[in-house]
Amino acid sequence: MSVQAGIGQSSNYFYRFCAVVRLAGTQLVRSPSHSRRAEAARRSARHGLLLTTIVGAAIIALMYALDAREIVLMPPRGTVSLWLVRILTDFGKSAYVLWFLAGLLSAVAIISPQLPATSRALLLGFGTRLQFVFFAVLMPVLTGEVIKWAVGRGRPFVGGEANAFNFAHFNGTEAYASFPSGHAVTSFALAFAVSALWPQARVVMIVYAVLIAISRLVLLAHHPSDVVAGALIGVIGAMIVRYWFAARRLGFAIRRDGAIVPLAGPSLKRLKRVARGASAP
Repeated sequence: MSVQAGIGQSSNYFYRFCAVVRLAGTQLVRSPSHSRRAEAARRSARHGLLLTTIVGAAIIALMYALDAREIVLMPPRGTVSLWLVRILTDFGKSAYVLWFLAGLLSAVAIISPQLPATSRALLLGFGTRLQFVFFAVLMPVLTGEVIKWAVGRGRPFVGGEANAFNFAHFNGTEAYASFPSGHAVTSFALAFAVSALWPQARVVMIVYAVLIAISRLVLLAHHPSDVVAGALIGVIGAMIVRYWFAARRLGFAIRRDGAIVPLAGPSLKRLKRVARGASAP
């Protein structure tokens, strides 16, 4: 009798697990339904164009006026005293960030089917927000990798001198993968995504992204224009993903003026209660 009950519970769990995974996928590709999505698209396009114009001009100015001068002021590669900076910079590594977010999404998918309906809905709401953060980082990271390959800019001192215009387009090697900074793409995309959902975290996330960008300069991994370009790609990419979610009423609402604002989500206190309930015997 107990064996049959166990089999029944297992099949029931598997059914709910498949339903959660299916829901997570279908909600992302369903047709947009928000009545104000056109206003949001126009507003986002204006902001994106303005940001690209201003920052793009800054990137060009940095390449001509600062890049070669800045890297000669940095300590030599391999300096022992920079061990703390090397640890810090890994917090902006795209693989680490994406795998961490994927792990959290997997935990939500595994835990939620065994919860009561109310707790399951609460956890899945948090899961939708995790999906946004994951794709808000993934999309600009992939875009940045394509641009790196196409531009083929040499990293600082590749070629033996401080040359800000050392290019080997479509080279595909690590030595010619300087523009844009992948760490800057990741950290600024993550900072934008988290701040978009939880505005109270904005200052902390901006400090995090700036520190990652500075670490790439100190370690002579990138020129200043590389990290600024990475920041631009990260923010613009995350903005596009935010619009995609808002147009489908996922985690965000759209105001009458087209501004995208976060929907009220599950509080940390309620999520802790769900976690304790999931771990209870």
